Amino acid sequence: MRVLVVGSGKLATEVLEMKLPPSYQVLPWEDANEVPSKSVVVHAGSGRQIPEALAFCRQTNSTLIELSTGTSLRPESHGFPIVVCPNVNVLMLKFMNMLRASGHLFRDCDISLTESHQATKTSVPGTAVNIAGYLSISPNSIRSVRDTDEQIREFEVPQENLSRHAIHRIQIRDGDCTLDFESRVIGMSPYAQGTAQIVQAVGSKQLESRYFSIMDLIDANWI
Repeated sequence: MRVLVVGSGKLATEVLEMKLPPSYQVLPWEDANEVPSKSVVVHAGSGRQIPEALAFCRQTNSTLIELSTGTSLRPESHGFPIVVCPNVNVLMLKFMNMLRASGHLFRDCDISLTESHQATKTSVPGTAVNIAGYLSISPNSIRSVRDTDEQIREFEVPQENLSRHAIHRIQIRDGDCTLDFESRVIGMSPYAQGTAQIVQAVGSKQLESRYFSIMDLIDANWI
């Protein structure tokens, strides 16, 4: 099974190095047209190459895995399977799935949500926004931390990981009782590992030609 990685940034570079069984061959997008055959296409780019990736998947009946947080892809039929994964940290996805199923149980509680990412992150923190939705709180209430001194002091982020980390803190209070949850993703390797798990799940199934959310794969217990 060929896996074609679209993109040239940090995430795409890391995904190109992901560990898969020998039956999978991971190649950069530039090699796609050498043998245009059915593949798994992983889009980890800015979106500039999305039209050609869509055309390739339509031509070859390949599956597209979309890793972009702000994807422009919509649930309408594209004639081939699309799996949208704005987060590929599998442990975090399972935690979020738990919140999705049970977050409504805390609707009468006092809830706070804080997230910390590298200072260069200027896009909307999609994972935090989803968590807010599951807990029925406003995205405007999310506290975002980008100051490196605060990240070292408050979140204990190692100096070498200031440029790549994702931390989410949830506090749920009901009177004198408090629940604290914290997720910590340090470095790039969890994203490559998660992408590898998703690629294998997709590669081992005969997916319908429709739009899938990554949560569909979690619900099906495929990853």
